[in-house]
Amino acid sequence: MEKTKFWLEKPSEPKFLVVDDEPLVRESLRHYLESQGYQCEVAADGEEAWAKLEQNGPYDIIITDIFMPRLDGLTLMRRAKEQWPEIDFIAITGHAQKVKYVDVIKAGASDFIKKPFDFDELEAKLARIFKERELRAQLRALTIRDPLTGIFNRRYFAEKLPEECYRAWRQRYPLHLVMFDIDHFKQYNDSYGHQAGDELLRRFANLIISSTRRFVDLPFRYGGDEFALLIPQCETPGVCKVVSRILNRYQAEEFEPTTLSAGIARFIRREENPLTQDVDDFILRADEALYEAKRRGGNCLVVDPLTKKLKPFVN
Repeated sequence: MEKTKFWLEKPSEPKFLVVDDEPLVRESLRHYLESQGYQCEVAADGEEAWAKLEQNGPYDIIITDIFMPRLDGLTLMRRAKEQWPEIDFIAITGHAQKVKYVDVIKAGASDFIKKPFDFDELEAKLARIFKERELRAQLRALTIRDPLTGIFNRRYFAEKLPEECYRAWRQRYPLHLVMFDIDHFKQYNDSYGHQAGDELLRRFANLIISSTRRFVDLPFRYGGDEFALLIPQCETPGVCKVVSRILNRYQAEEFEPTTLSAGIARFIRREENPLTQDVDDFILRADEALYEAKRRGGNCLVVDPLTKKLKPFVN
C-alpha cells in the first residue's frame, strides 16, 4: 500500500498587491491581474501597502514602484521581507530613475521591470516566479512530511502547534490535541516483521485522514507508533466522537494483537503565562491522558481531567 496522499495546505489562487503612486499604472495592473483570475488589491504608496499587510496578512506577490512618497518601495520590501520572507516582490521604476539592479535584489525583489512595460514581459516574469514558488513548495513538503506515512512530521508539529494555539486564542474557538499510541506495536513487529509494521502505520495514517476534516484537522506522525491530531473549532464531545470513530475503525482492521489508545486535551490560554508555557502544558495534558489510557489496558480514549471541567466556547 502506498503512503498517504493528501494536500498539505489548501490550494488557493495567488493573492496580489499592487503599490504605485500613479493611479493609471496601479489600476492597469489590477485590471490585468484580475482578468487573469487573480485576487488583487492596490495601494497608493508604501505606507498604505504596509497598513494592508498588517491588516490582511501576507500577499503572495507584491508589485511595487520603487520611488514613492512617504515610504519608498525598497524600504517596503526590506521591512516586509523581515516579517514575511515568503512574499515575492516585483519592483518597478521609470527609465529616467537611476537605481542599481543589485540594490533592488538585495532589498528582496524577485525581479525588476522598467516603465513603460508591456504585459507580455510581466507575464513572463510571473511565470518564472510561479515556477520558483512551486519548487519551494515541493522542497517545503519534503521537510514537513513524514517519509513513511506521508502525513505531517514531528518537526512541523513543533512549528505548527504554537501558531494554531495562538490563532485559537485570538479568534476564540476551541482547539483540541489528540495523542494516539498503538498498543503492543512491538509485539506486532516481532511477529510479522518490520515491513508489516510499516504497512500498519501507513494504513493507520490513511484511517486518520479519512476520519477527519480535510484542510481543517491536522494529523502528524509524532514518532514511532505515536501520532498526534489537532482538531480546531470543535467542542470536546464532538472530538470524542471523532476519536471513538477512529478507534472503532482501527479495531475493525483486525491488526491483532494491537489496539489503539488515545488522550485528549483542550488548549487553555492563561494570559499571565507566556504562550510557550501554555503550549507545553497542552502537550503534557494530552500525553498524561494518553498514558492513563495505556494504564487502563489500552483500546480506549481518556479525556484530560481539566478539559472535562471546561465550559463550551461562547462567542
